[in-house]
Amino acid sequence: MSVLRVALDLDGSLEALTNSMSELATALAERPDLELLPFRSRSSSSDGAVPLRGRWLWAPLWRRGMGPSVQRQLAGADVVHVAGLVTPPTGDVPLIISVDDLRPFREDARSRFRGHQLQRCAARGARIVTSSRTAAHEVQEVLGLDRAQVSVVRPPVAALTPTNDGGSLVVYVVGQIERFFSLAPLFGDFANDVGADLLVIGSSALAARLRISGLRATFVHRSNASEAIAQARVVALMSDGARFPAFAIAALGAGVPTVARGSEINRELLGGAAAIVDEDEEFLPQLTALWYDDSRRAIARAAGRARAQDFSPRTVASVYATLYADVAKGFR
Repeated sequence: MSVLRVALDLDGSLEALTNSMSELATALAERPDLELLPFRSRSSSSDGAVPLRGRWLWAPLWRRGMGPSVQRQLAGADVVHVAGLVTPPTGDVPLIISVDDLRPFREDARSRFRGHQLQRCAARGARIVTSSRTAAHEVQEVLGLDRAQVSVVRPPVAALTPTNDGGSLVVYVVGQIERFFSLAPLFGDFANDVGADLLVIGSSALAARLRISGLRATFVHRSNASEAIAQARVVALMSDGARFPAFAIAALGAGVPTVARGSEINRELLGGAAAIVDEDEEFLPQLTALWYDDSRRAIARAAGRARAQDFSPRTVASVYATLYADVAKGFR
């Protein structure tokens, strides 16, 4: 059996609850058809991964897909896989770039360097990987890429301990701060009526607004999001639709019924497992049903756990293994 040597950047974490590239690395290392060469593009290494020499000097160029090649430093690699903003040239070795955040490609983006970076890499033969078909179409259109230059692989989301006795309403806010505060009275009143704690997860900017809002809620930073899932009876996802819904996938995998604001990506990845709402007034009846209706909760929990299996690191590693082989073969 031919063994493919894959260089994987552990510093290029996809947006998830933990470093999903490390989770992917663990799953890839278990496969007999791959030899893993982990490296770090932005930090030093104490875990056996290869730290790239000159990373601080060349980082500004590597962030634009320019600068010296890292082919010699990753000697013997058949494929290089990155998922962060560092995309160094790889010489004669094919490059795979995972993209799970579409904000840099949209009209209100502050900078267009990400798009130019990926276009430059794609022109040299790099394969762009998105988390959904919806995202693939958007990236392909914005960057002017051919369909063959973009692949779809769902990012890995590690399983959490099942939540069996959570009693809190957990609202995860990403890119929807104004909309969240327009709905904050609804969430606050609902939590008060059912006698539950209201936990709100988001950014530092959200925390600052929350402190002066008067809303009776506990703020949880995204870095502690998994702890909130362990306390949840129901999760509500307020998402801008530009990012991979890792938190919702993790909540579903833990057996927590989830309601999500509608977007094309959320419908594709969460539809049939989470309740999808298109209008704000739909939140209250969905929250009520998922909170009180035992049969509805049982169905939601089973559907959520089944959907989360599609994102398990082992499942994702299997799909990537096929992609690595395909890209390496096509590059020769």
